[in-house]
Amino acid sequence: MPKLKSHRGALKRFRLTASGKVKRSKAYKAHILTKKTTKRKRHLDRDTFVSKADIAKVRKMIPYK
Repeated sequence: MPKLKSHRGALKRFRLTASGKVKRSKAYKAHILTKKTTKRKRHLDRDTFVSKADIAKVRKMIPYK
């Protein structure tokens, strides 16, 4: 069985925790920041976890992480 190729875009966006959960960054923090409140931008800085419905898809894209 040949080695699988990792999805390069997924490798840059997702990280695995020690317990096997998949962490991701939140969206909407790249531009048009002047109209967003400081509190909203601060909360967008925090990492969160991928939803249970999508974990299998993400794990398939990053098989060796």
